[in-house]
Amino acid sequence: MLKPHKKYFETLVDAIISQQLSVKVAEAIFNRFKLLFGNKQNSSQGFPAPDDIFSAADEKLRACGLSNAKVRYVKDLAFHVIEKKIKIKNLNSLPDNEIIGELTQVKGIGVWTVQMFLIFCLGRLNVLPVDDLGLKKAVMLNYKMRKLPDAQRIMMLSKLNCWEPYNSVATWYLWQSLSVNFNKKIRK
Repeated sequence: MLKPHKKYFETLVDAIISQQLSVKVAEAIFNRFKLLFGNKQNSSQGFPAPDDIFSAADEKLRACGLSNAKVRYVKDLAFHVIEKKIKIKNLNSLPDNEIIGELTQVKGIGVWTVQMFLIFCLGRLNVLPVDDLGLKKAVMLNYKMRKLPDAQRIMMLSKLNCWEPYNSVATWYLWQSLSVNFNKKIRK
């Protein structure tokens, strides 16, 4: 379900920490990261401020399970927020392409990460993450293709099937179809 929220900084830090990890491992590292700053799971305390993350010792961040690269990435995000290179609280007021431009300045945040942020954090309804592997697999299965489609083919399907201005919703349903297709295969 697409539920927008205002935890922009926390969501971006989580996205960096979670990259290329299983859901369970990412969750464990993210929880250790929050505990480092005194944020107990059911605490009323908020997420650590960018200043706290930027000034944290690299060794302490690595002890949570972050790689050297991810330590640099979360600190680069914190730096961009501290220096107001990214106006984190105003992101929702910007168009998608400007948000992509701002956030991809941060090391460790690429277009795909920003697209997921747009969909799941800001609740933007017209995002088409054409390079997402899950979307490619879902399109391939649902449109009975022999191989994964490229970005152009997905954009063409969006136009032909009138997904716009609800590309995010179409994408979400296509992602959901993967579990339906998987369950069909198991039952056979």
